[in-house]
Amino acid sequence: MYIVNTSAGMVLANKVKVADKWLTRLVGLLNRKNFFAGEALLIKPCKGVHTCFMRFPIDVLFLDMNNAIIGIYKNLPPFRCTKVFSRAFQVVELPAGTVEKTGTKLGDKITIESN
Repeated sequence: MYIVNTSAGMVLANKVKVADKWLTRLVGLLNRKNFFAGEALLIKPCKGVHTCFMRFPIDVLFLDMNNAIIGIYKNLPPFRCTKVFSRAFQVVELPAGTVEKTGTKLGDKITIESN
């Protein structure tokens, strides 16, 4: 699975895990020691996230039903919470620095493609 910022013409991730069940959404990235470039966690449904007990910072994209970015957190450190985005449908968690490196910004359209 790939996550592409079609507005910027950039691949954000080519190794995507999906958290769409209660347990996978609960665990998220908590059991990971690191998070490498090219990896992502797609959480759905989701309107807000936390980084409690995580070991590394992350970038977070909040997507609406049309996969437009309606919220961005860059370099969100461990033991923090985002605000709740009522219009969010799903969230993409990426390694810290991905948003900056790819020029991803609010309003950009994201495409999620299967292999």
